[in-house]
Amino acid sequence: MYRVWNYVSAYSLLLITGALVAVIWVNIDAHSYHALVHYVLIDDFFIGEPFDEGGNVQRTLTLHYLVNDGFMAFFFAIAAKEVWEAVILEKGSLRGRKALTPLIATVGGMAGPVVVYLGLAAFLGILPLVHHGWAIPTATDIAFSYLVGRMVFGAGHPAIRFLLLLAIADDAAGLVILAIFYPTAAVEPLWLLMSFGAALAVYLLCNWLPVRRDGADPLRPHSTWMRDKLSFWPYLIAGAISWYGFQEAGIHPALGLLPIVPAIPHADRAFGVFAEAEQYLTDLLNRIEHALKVPVEIVLFFFGLLNAGVEFSAISEPTWLVFFGLVIGKPLGIFLFGWFAARVLRLGLAEGMRIVDLAVIGCVAAIGFTVALFVATVAFKAGDIQDAAKMGALFSFAAAGIALVAGKLARVSKVAD
Repeated sequence: MYRVWNYVSAYSLLLITGALVAVIWVNIDAHSYHALVHYVLIDDFFIGEPFDEGGNVQRTLTLHYLVNDGFMAFFFAIAAKEVWEAVILEKGSLRGRKALTPLIATVGGMAGPVVVYLGLAAFLGILPLVHHGWAIPTATDIAFSYLVGRMVFGAGHPAIRFLLLLAIADDAAGLVILAIFYPTAAVEPLWLLMSFGAALAVYLLCNWLPVRRDGADPLRPHSTWMRDKLSFWPYLIAGAISWYGFQEAGIHPALGLLPIVPAIPHADRAFGVFAEAEQYLTDLLNRIEHALKVPVEIVLFFFGLLNAGVEFSAISEPTWLVFFGLVIGKPLGIFLFGWFAARVLRLGLAEGMRIVDLAVIGCVAAIGFTVALFVATVAFKAGDIQDAAKMGALFSFAAAGIALVAGKLARVSKVAD
């Protein structure tokens, strides 16, 4: 059984609320809204937005930077946790032959939007202006897509599992894209030694060493002491060091906690994203995730508030590039690549799934919102193009309605729990 409403209320409703407040606010009083977004917390600080001052790089900590580059690191850490478990655990959802068709479909779900985005930009003659935003429509919002997927297919349909695998793989690819293609400054890779050094040190001292000292003792005294007494603090300190290393390396610091996630002790099994049984796992990785629930809810509210404020007059060509990249490119890519994997490569589909279901899944996965909005903020500098691209990410909610209609046309039979 899945905790759909609990999850959506935790990670989505506050995000939507923040986004709605932002859109209303900026269209009523744009000046005061932008004053909030760019409010300076600390000038000339060791963290913050970089700028060149006479050849010397200085940083200013603004509210926008604190939320987008700082606190959003916890959101991406949770996403990384799901990806890590799906890959590393023996029965992880992204391991083995069963995951091949969804993984290949994921490639199509990212390639399709890029082709549509760049192709349409070239047709309109604006490719040099907007080419840097090619990754915006590759995103899939896992929470909203899952909710809509349940509405279309029902909770027990095998297409739901396919959708979750696709969304998790999409998240993993999105993290890689952000790290490689959207650096925040000139890349200084040596600083990454600080990040990965912190991850290695905390793993050896707080994870590997206690397990080794426990040996075959079933009571695991050293590991238990480490978990109960020191808890998450060593990993938080290592995370802060890793985050700073990412900032100085020129890689988006919101990804700064990713090296730490694999270092945290984890259970030898996972029940899957949204699974109610996850709350009963007592390993440190799951305990940290549970502890982050409320903070991440608040972070997502402020993320929506500080990033979704787009004036209606900002709607222009980039809006439609992002929108059509999502609602046309993603369904088309998922369907074609999924069909190729299932039929040509003979990898097949889960029992109870039809080829036409791939097209419906593609429509569901076209809801980009959270990650698409985030990528838009790093792909373009603040201004008209960024605002227009953000509006395209917001418009991707229309994919929910398209998916419901597609489900009816494809005569999808809902399967209950």
